[in-house]
Amino acid sequence: MSEKFEFTKNNNDLSTDSGFQFEFVCERCGTGYRSTFKEFMLGKAAGILDIASNIFGGALGRASSVGHQVKSAAWEKAHDGAFREAITEMKPDFIQCPRCSTWVCRKACWNGKKGLCKQCAPDLGVEMAAAQASRSVEEVWAHAKMAEEDKKLGEDNWRKGIRATCPQCEKPLAKPCKFCPECGGAIGSDLKCGKCGAKLEAGAKFCPECGEKAGNS
Repeated sequence: MSEKFEFTKNNNDLSTDSGFQFEFVCERCGTGYRSTFKEFMLGKAAGILDIASNIFGGALGRASSVGHQVKSAAWEKAHDGAFREAITEMKPDFIQCPRCSTWVCRKACWNGKKGLCKQCAPDLGVEMAAAQASRSVEEVWAHAKMAEEDKKLGEDNWRKGIRATCPQCEKPLAKPCKFCPECGGAIGSDLKCGKCGAKLEAGAKFCPECGEKAGNS
């Protein structure tokens, strides 16, 4: 009865004519672990015959052809043996999750406290930290997308005072603005007297400092 191999799904065969090596990959994080390289001595001998046949031909050429045939059968047998050894070497670094049947690396993707892979049983501390970071990023993007009128509701703008109605036509104001969208009247208190430079209150008709008519330069 031929021997069956297990633990064979998550590997890449890196073997060549010169020897055998295999890379086993964690099915969760994708990290690869390579087995020790096993040299194939008959492959080296066949390579020497190839070189000799190119130089001399004749009997050496026929010997090289036979060597390839022998190497093919011997290589397959040696390959199976090397693969078996690689499985024995690398398997302790991996474990199969009993819930999802995924082969994962013990180092980064196995939750020993729960007896499951971290895909099925994530580390709560890591997930909490990731959730907090994600929330922070969402808040940054939300602020970046905030409309300009909403940004005006900050502390500095509140200190300046925000009117609910126009001081001239008394129409409601939907948002902070400098001029009334209904009558065009000045809303803000940044107006100054054109003569003495004193600050004018919204709706003022004359300067309280010099008596100059508002709006005159």
